[in-house]
Amino acid sequence: MFFMEPNRYVIIIPLYNHEAMVAGVIQKALKLGCPVYVVDDGSTDSSYDKIKNISGISILRHPNNMGKGAALMTGFSAASSEAEWAITIDADGQHDPEDIPYLFSVIAPGQRAIVVGHRQGMDHDHVPWSSRFGRKFSNFWVRASGGPAVKDSQSGFRLYPLPEVLSWPVMARRFQFEVEILVQAQWRSIPVLEAPVSVIYAPKSERVSHYRGSTDFFRNSATFTRLIFQRWFINPLLQLKNNHEK
Repeated sequence: MFFMEPNRYVIIIPLYNHEAMVAGVIQKALKLGCPVYVVDDGSTDSSYDKIKNISGISILRHPNNMGKGAALMTGFSAASSEAEWAITIDADGQHDPEDIPYLFSVIAPGQRAIVVGHRQGMDHDHVPWSSRFGRKFSNFWVRASGGPAVKDSQSGFRLYPLPEVLSWPVMARRFQFEVEILVQAQWRSIPVLEAPVSVIYAPKSERVSHYRGSTDFFRNSATFTRLIFQRWFINPLLQLKNNHEK
């Protein structure tokens, strides 16, 4: 077991309408020996019924769908009282909880960093084109916003340092949260590292995607526009003000 120091780590699983896969993801996560939080972000299918009787987990619920970023922030806030690190895993079954040790393998002793699980094989034909395009689009604009040069900025399989991430003014509360927080980390000189992990895509007939084409494209574009504006105009003014006050 790689969790050498109890009560330092939690697993957070944001959930929205993944009734077919979530119970299996939770059962695998429980085998790793640390607390598991599931944040049900207003699911309208039978997801909650599938997990409500699983022992050993904490379930947090949003009455309505508020977005993946909001679900993660709910999990971070709840977990911060008992842990220093949060491991996030998507509920759709594409991540293997047994890959979690890879996230820890790239951190130096005592280092505080975000670690992103770089999904291997994402360029294969069986991966939805929207996922391949979205990842490349996101990687480019994360860098343009002053963020880190990463290969998989949209991966939801991550390790976050708590309480650092709770103190950052991340505005996005849907999928865009996961790219904005990388930029915010870079601005604060918090390392963003990547570790190779596997990815499992269900057959097309079984796949559940919450990506909403043009809606999410425009949300992404709005987020990156805001971050780029802040990078080139707001942040220099704040730095100038701070230097003047010193």
